[in-house]
Amino acid sequence: MRRYLIVIEDTGTGYSAYSPDLDGCVSTGRTRREVEKNMQEAIAFHLAGLRLEGMEVPDPHTYSTYVKGPA
Repeated sequence: MRRYLIVIEDTGTGYSAYSPDLDGCVSTGRTRREVEKNMQEAIAFHLAGLRLEGMEVPDPHTYSTYVKGPA
């Protein structure tokens, strides 16, 4: 099973999310839990669409980490 990184951002009225590995695959939600669930569904839909169109499903290639900023 492939695991895709998602980036979740607070919008002030809820949350939005996207996957750097899947161009155009985005979602929103009122809570973190909701946006994660919606993004999981969006990824499944996105990948199904790629397969339906005979396109290659991209392998995940991004990762995340934290770095310290100046104090």
